[in-house]
Amino acid sequence: MNGIVIVSHSIDIARGIPPLLAQVAQDVPVTFAGGTMDGIGTDFEAILAAIESNDATTLFAFYDLGSAKMNIDLAKEMTTKEVIVLDAPIVEGSYAAATLLQIETSKEDVLTQLAPISFK
Repeated sequence: MNGIVIVSHSIDIARGIPPLLAQVAQDVPVTFAGGTMDGIGTDFEAILAAIESNDATTLFAFYDLGSAKMNIDLAKEMTTKEVIVLDAPIVEGSYAAATLLQIETSKEDVLTQLAPISFK
């Protein structure tokens, strides 16, 4: 099963994206991590918890800023799940991925479809 993890420096952004994705992909598990106890930032432990609590075994991870990516990369090393970090816009990329996953598009085809909007 494939799922999505959202990581943002803002809890409001992180919390706001899953309901948007649920509008097109109610069967795709989506978890999130955002902000820190002090406000803006990312928290490695919260990111790892979002990964571990997601029901999927393969996760497409979307992030907003570079240090969020760094923490996702660290969390990837601490889990047995496959975590694919995507360098795509957090809202548009996760929305496209959720839509594709809802119709059971393969992992490879999701990556192909997201390539034109990635930052690389």
